Amino acid sequence: MTADHRAGRLERVRAALAERDTDALLLGPSADYRWLLGYEPPGLERLTMLVVSAAGDDHLVVPALEAPLAIEHLGDLGVKVLAWQETEDPIALVVGALAAAGSASQSRLAVGDHLFATFLLRLQAAMPSARYTIGSVVTGPLRRIKDQAEIDALARAGAAIDAVVDRLGEWVVPGRAERDVAADLDVAIRAAGHEQTNFTIVGSGPNGASPHHIAGHRVIQPGDAVVIDIGGRVDGYCSDTTRTLVVGEPPEGFAELYEVLRTAQAAGCDAVRPGVTAASVDAACRDIITEAGYGEYFIHRTGHGIGLEEHEDPYIVAGNDEPLSPGMAFSVEPGIYLPGRHGARIEDIVVCTEDGGRRLNTTSRELRVVG
Repeated sequence: MTADHRAGRLERVRAALAERDTDALLLGPSADYRWLLGYEPPGLERLTMLVVSAAGDDHLVVPALEAPLAIEHLGDLGVKVLAWQETEDPIALVVGALAAAGSASQSRLAVGDHLFATFLLRLQAAMPSARYTIGSVVTGPLRRIKDQAEIDALARAGAAIDAVVDRLGEWVVPGRAERDVAADLDVAIRAAGHEQTNFTIVGSGPNGASPHHIAGHRVIQPGDAVVIDIGGRVDGYCSDTTRTLVVGEPPEGFAELYEVLRTAQAAGCDAVRPGVTAASVDAACRDIITEAGYGEYFIHRTGHGIGLEEHEDPYIVAGNDEPLSPGMAFSVEPGIYLPGRHGARIEDIVVCTEDGGRRLNTTSRELRVVG
C-alpha cells in the first residue's frame, strides 16, 4: 500500500469523523490500524495507539522499543511518532496528542473495538468528561466497501485456498484422525501461498453437526460425511471456504440433504446484486432449506463479511436490511446440521459487483466422494 493510498484512507476517516461530529479516532493494533497504516504491531501490554484527529493532526503513541519499526513503516505519511519509555505514562501522551490536535477534555472520541479494556479505562479516568463511542461506527462503513486492490487480494486468497480444496482427497481417507488431517491442511495452506493459517475445521461423522468443531482424535470412518472449513491470509487478506465430502457410500438420506443445501447455496449466490438487502440473501438460502423440512437445522447466519478480518461487516443475516453495494465481500455458507448424525456446509466468498455477484471460490460444489 503506497503512502498516497494510506493518506487517502486517513482523509476518508477524517471526513467520517467530521460528519459524525467526533473529534478523534483512537486505535490499538487491529485490522482498522492495519487498514490505515499498512502494518500491525504486536498487541502487547505496552500501549500502542494511533490518534487520528478530525483536524488533521495525527499521532502514533508507541513504546520506545517499537518506535524504529513504526517510523520505518510510516515513512513520509505525516503521522507524528510519540515514543514512550518504560517508566513513562503513555496515557498522558495520548491526552497530550489530543490536546495538540485541538481536542478538549469534553471531546467526543471513537475508540477502536479491539482496544484493551485496561487502556480504555485508564483513558476514561484521565478524560472523564469526554464522550466515547465505538470506533467501528467510523471505520466500518469505509472498510466494508473494498477497493480494486483489496478485491484482487481477496481473489488471490480465494485461488490459494481453492488449490488446497482440490487436494482434499489426499488427506480425507478412512483410518485418519481429524487432528492429523488438520495438521496436513495447515501445511498445505501455507504451501499454497498463505502467510498464515487462520483455521482448519475438520468435522467427521457426528462432529460435522457442530459448525465450529475443533479437530480431535476421532478417526474418520467409511460412510462418514466430513465438513472441511479452512482459511488463511494472503497479503493480509483472508480466505475462507467450506466443502463437505463423504467417505465411500453416503449415509442414508445424506445425498438428498446435500442436494437441498447445494440448491440453497446457489440461490444465495445468485441473489447477490446491488440494492438487495443482506437479509434477502439470507432468505434466499434459508427459504429453500426450510421448505425442504430442514429449517430448524440451519442454525447460523448465511454469511459474514471478509477482508483484513475473517469476520467483519456486512453480515448476511435476517434483520440486516442494509442494501448491498459494489465492493462488498462476504461469505455465502448455508449449512444443515443433524445432531448426533452428520452435518453439511458449502461456503464461497462472493463480491458484489455492478451487475451481480462474483464468486471468488471456484471449486466444485457437487457432492464429492473420497476414500
